[in-house]
Amino acid sequence: MDDTAQHARATRFRDLHAAGTFVIANAWDGGSARILGSLGFPAIATSSGAAAGTYGRLDRQISRVEALDHSRIICAATGLPVSGDLEKGFADEPADIARTIQLAADAGLVGGSIEDASGRADDPIFDIGFATERVAAAAEAARALPFPFMLTARAENFLNGRADLDDTIRRLQAYERAGADVLFAPGLPDLAAVRAVCQAVGKPVNFMVGLRGKSFTVADLAAAGVRRVSLATSLYRAAMSGLVEAAREIRESGTFGYIDRTMTSGDFVKYLTGQ
Repeated sequence: MDDTAQHARATRFRDLHAAGTFVIANAWDGGSARILGSLGFPAIATSSGAAAGTYGRLDRQISRVEALDHSRIICAATGLPVSGDLEKGFADEPADIARTIQLAADAGLVGGSIEDASGRADDPIFDIGFATERVAAAAEAARALPFPFMLTARAENFLNGRADLDDTIRRLQAYERAGADVLFAPGLPDLAAVRAVCQAVGKPVNFMVGLRGKSFTVADLAAAGVRRVSLATSLYRAAMSGLVEAAREIRESGTFGYIDRTMTSGDFVKYLTGQ
């Protein structure tokens, strides 16, 4: 991707956060990115879990090289801004996080998220001071790029058995001061918690749809103050649900009724090409 095109995508992505609440659709390959663009979504995100699924693995089981190769395919398939799920930066140390941001930009991404989850079962969340240093290093690397890379900082308490809203807010406030452009606390339990987070920070807040009982409407999230709504692995799981349903019908019944419920090849081509 040339610098002019990437700068244009980055500017468009930054402006989306200032224009109101929008949904960023998580794609898992070039085809899904093209189809989501054809359906009118204004931006695309990767998903670490969906990316791992395309490799036949579980979330957090692919390397930085594999994740960025996957991102590169998606960026090449669409003209939309693409933001990357960069997990914990594929490293612990701040200097390595900064390198991940540079490599993400090289892959064509115009934004990306860094988590404060350590990946260790005995101590799943980084100390707030160290976590903030990591965000600061990522922010410094992002500011050094020749375009406005939108850095999202994630507070992972609620996905790791730590249902502490006060600590989550303290972390998001620290990450905002460290230079994050977007704040994100996946797994918030209700709209009251979402509203509290949005009121506690000055930067745009991302909300993750995808958890049963904790996925609210765009209208309700907008009213709570959310600016960006992401979909995690939910679209990928929806697609795989269709695969499982069709395959089970074939294996268990020997019938092909799923074909009558599936888009035609012609429709597929139209969605894929946007025509």
